[in-house]
Amino acid sequence: MTDKSEIVLGSTAGGGGAGSAEMEHENPVAGLFDDIPGEVSVPKPDPILTAKGVRRTFGGLVAVDVDHVEIQRGAITALIGPNGAGKTTFFNLLTGFDAPDGGHVELNGKSIDGVASHKLAARGMVRTFQLTKALSKLTVLENMMLGAKGQGGESFLKALVPPLWSKREKEVEEQARGLLDRFNLTHMSDEFAGTMSGGQRKLVEMARALMTDPEIVMLDEPMAGVNPALTQSLLGHVKQLRAEGRSVIFVEHDMDVVRDISDWVVVMAEGRIIAEGTPDSIAQNKAVVDAYLGSHHDEELDFSDESNDGKADA
Repeated sequence: MTDKSEIVLGSTAGGGGAGSAEMEHENPVAGLFDDIPGEVSVPKPDPILTAKGVRRTFGGLVAVDVDHVEIQRGAITALIGPNGAGKTTFFNLLTGFDAPDGGHVELNGKSIDGVASHKLAARGMVRTFQLTKALSKLTVLENMMLGAKGQGGESFLKALVPPLWSKREKEVEEQARGLLDRFNLTHMSDEFAGTMSGGQRKLVEMARALMTDPEIVMLDEPMAGVNPALTQSLLGHVKQLRAEGRSVIFVEHDMDVVRDISDWVVVMAEGRIIAEGTPDSIAQNKAVVDAYLGSHHDEELDFSDESNDGKADA
């Protein structure tokens, strides 16, 4: 008999053939996690990002309380958990979009505590959002070009002297067109960003993130609201990031997607990390199943209350 947890958390049925693209992209970290125990706070061989004692509260609500987690360099790490687990808040804390009440975060072994998000992007850490952000009155190409680093024309004084920035402007445009071609969006380059579909916006946001040539890419629910055909395209692009040696962290609810592309999974519930492991091991982890379904999900309902000895509840 098939275990219930496998049906909910581990099924690959209906995945739309996601696994068929696996051979198209080399996985540089294949086998790396075979000997790493599936334990919370387990050390990684070469962490690119480390969070220690990161905590964030909103009034009396503890949104994030992460004791210790390490993200392996060059791997695809999935961050999963039920709604309200604190995943996006944790993303915001790691990427400088929100400040923690306490704790310490390191990127490449160096503290990034208090570093603004745009400075983190310059250091090689970029992120996308659940709700895509594009300047709808600019073209897709112009939206792409906004993401590049080192643009002298952004300085008011240099902008008055075209020779100081025109060469770099051409380089940025060439880079943007190359990425649009890679994401099969060349035909959209001169269209206003506001005319794009939701799936196309997801592709553009991921492509724009690559304009900074990042080391680590953090994707907040990249597949949400995307049709199956574009989902397959996005999956391939995420795998390509890993093949290029980049590190990827992504938030996702679809366990078919998680099992298809992730090397390691970190599970959050009620702001805390409750499990880590490979996708297969996480799918069978009782703590994870309980977090999603409740600790009594596999028991018959019993409406009697013998503990009260017939007394009515107060």
